[in-house]
Amino acid sequence: MLRLEKRPVPSRAWTVATPVLAVLLTMVAGGVMFQLLGKDPFVAIRTIFWDPVFGEFAWYFRGQLLVKAGPLILIAVGLSMGFRAGIWNIGAEGQYIIGAICGAAVGLAFYPLEAWFIFPLMVIAGGLGGWAWAMIPALLKTRFRTNEILVSLLLVYVAEQLLAAMALGRLRNPEGGGFPGSRNLSQYPSAANLELIPGTGMHWGVVAAFVAVIFGYILLQRHVLGYQIRLAGQAPRAARFGGVNPNRLVVFCLGLSGALAGLAGMFEVAGPAGQISIDFNSGYGFTAIIVAFLGRLDPLGILLAGLLMALTYIGGENAQSNLGLPSAAIQAFQGMLLFFLLALDLLSNFRVRLATRKVKT
Repeated sequence: MLRLEKRPVPSRAWTVATPVLAVLLTMVAGGVMFQLLGKDPFVAIRTIFWDPVFGEFAWYFRGQLLVKAGPLILIAVGLSMGFRAGIWNIGAEGQYIIGAICGAAVGLAFYPLEAWFIFPLMVIAGGLGGWAWAMIPALLKTRFRTNEILVSLLLVYVAEQLLAAMALGRLRNPEGGGFPGSRNLSQYPSAANLELIPGTGMHWGVVAAFVAVIFGYILLQRHVLGYQIRLAGQAPRAARFGGVNPNRLVVFCLGLSGALAGLAGMFEVAGPAGQISIDFNSGYGFTAIIVAFLGRLDPLGILLAGLLMALTYIGGENAQSNLGLPSAAIQAFQGMLLFFLLALDLLSNFRVRLATRKVKT
């Protein structure tokens, strides 16, 4: 019989190897799924992982890689802080939506004024919007001991209803012929998040993602608050005896993750998306959870994981158009990555032992 035996300390070798093995197993399982769908698995995997980087149109896809990776990295860095401390913000998608609404509302309020201060105000509004939405589960947890997982997740559905209300109501384009959706912010220069270097995909949201990675690394490795975050996650009782205030940590971690998610939403609505619409939310807030764990909750690892996940987005869209794969298959492929990551992560903390069953005589 096989049994699990807890390791005295987590295995560093398995910790490093788990993300790599998870990606390989995802390719194998995904290949089987593609075969069942009647597609050549080798062609499908090549289309998803190889063609966007080294294929005929790689020059275009490489720019899109940063566009897709930016919001994932930005959100995942914020989530990783809370996850390390045992604070589970599962509602980043809602904070992403609210940040987009607040940022777009500020930009549209000044339309058609051309002024340099409009975009910075949108950035502030987007960050504050995401922060304020994250404060709801934070305050409920600190005051009434509610579960931040349930509260933050349920608030996603509230944010989606607010998004629909804004697209059909207060933010709807008055010159849009009655169709839902706001004005196109990318055509309003003072409120547009345009490419900084044409053809590269580099915009202010990507810059913010790289800044967040650097900030997250310094915070975790060089600041006392980072030490408190790690201690609270690894030894909660020791953290309390060491003077760590758990309520302050909840407010800080949820507030930081909410602000970064709100910024991601603002940069997206002012750039690639261009407008507030009913279907603006693209699942970045949920996908960022996979990115955070795939990156081992480390900012540098999240940077690489975000680029990899962005590659599955771009490669998946490429496979849908060229091979006729359904979008649900691509979503299942991405879900496999998290499944194998969590399954293999068990081996970082446990050994598999062969146990003999004693026969009674």
